[in-house]
Amino acid sequence: MGDYTFFFYGTLMAPAILHRIIHGSSTPEVWQKSLIISRPALLPGYRRYRVHNADYPALTPSDSADSPPVLGTIVTGITEGDIYRLDRFEGSEYEKCSVRVKVLRGAAQTKCGEEGDGSLQHALEKTANAGCDESAFREMEEVEAMTYVWKDGKERLDVDQEWDYEHFKKEKMQWWVEADESEL
Repeated sequence: MGDYTFFFYGTLMAPAILHRIIHGSSTPEVWQKSLIISRPALLPGYRRYRVHNADYPALTPSDSADSPPVLGTIVTGITEGDIYRLDRFEGSEYEKCSVRVKVLRGAAQTKCGEEGDGSLQHALEKTANAGCDESAFREMEEVEAMTYVWKDGKERLDVDQEWDYEHFKKEKMQWWVEADESEL
């Protein structure tokens, strides 16, 4: 099992895409699914933006202390080989950084690719939308993780609009799952 923990906030929140990148298939074997565990998580102090003319988002440190935390997924069980493939997928627009994310204490973990607890996801969305209220974070534990932070300049970002995961799932994800390797 891998020793690394990552926070994903964009296309890699989708298990089919994550498995495609690290295992080579959007429908991996059962044993491959069992290697990585995911939970919903929040990342305070950052913002997620749309990248112009792209389906994927960018994560940057927030300029505002009162911006809501970024809703994403914390994934454990990542191996060094997985990191190599993730680095190639993310490319030169991003750099790997260590961050502190918040997860609900005792939150149920799911094998990546299984449906998680919708009520847990709803609770995190409610907390994220409430802003950075410290009382909302009291029941959460802090976990260190790696993530990919945008380094390619804000001129390529739509800073007036956050990237929308639900829109991505409905409108774009099918192409990402079925695209040829050279297209990703």
